[in-house]
Amino acid sequence: MTQLITPDRSFFEQDPVQLAPLLLGAVLSYRSSDGEVAIRLSEVEAYRGVGEDPGSHAFRGRTPRNAVMFGEPAHLYAYFSYGVHVCLNIVARPAGTSSAVLLRGATVVAGIDVARRRRPGVNDRDLARGPGRLAKALGVPLDADGSDLLAAPFGLRLPATPLHHVNGPRTGVNGAGGGSAYPWRFWLPGDEGVSPYRRHAGAVDPTG
Repeated sequence: MTQLITPDRSFFEQDPVQLAPLLLGAVLSYRSSDGEVAIRLSEVEAYRGVGEDPGSHAFRGRTPRNAVMFGEPAHLYAYFSYGVHVCLNIVARPAGTSSAVLLRGATVVAGIDVARRRRPGVNDRDLARGPGRLAKALGVPLDADGSDLLAAPFGLRLPATPLHHVNGPRTGVNGAGGGSAYPWRFWLPGDEGVSPYRRHAGAVDPTG
């Protein structure tokens, strides 16, 4: 069994490309009025900030939507995707910069009955397999945006040593940010919580 440790906030001040693979195997929990669910992360994507990363929400600067990305690390950046799904990110780098790691896929390791009630009719493998499913299984609402992930009702523990992982292009990202120049999706090979890779029709590679 992988040993888990409770990180300090300074741990999250890293570049998100270095931080992201270190989050694989981490256990994130959230307690709400209907119970507590914990997930084990199996897939994440790194996003850098202003002017650095065309796939990032912060690429063109600060907005009301992405303001949390510019704040203190280890806080939650939550947003609506296509007005349907809540997606969860962990803010990286020191405050004043603008980077985050998207939580793309996981498996439920505690509170599975609660997660099943939130996603009725879904098989256990798919409860948190994909960013929208992950947020729904955990029960984290959009208004949790800005929450401290190192404080209740959240809990976050990381592997004491990095797990074997692979990386490749981010999934579903338009433009250059979805191309091979940004292989910033990291996952645990063979893990059931990893979502299917989907290249965006508008993804662009620098070589064409």
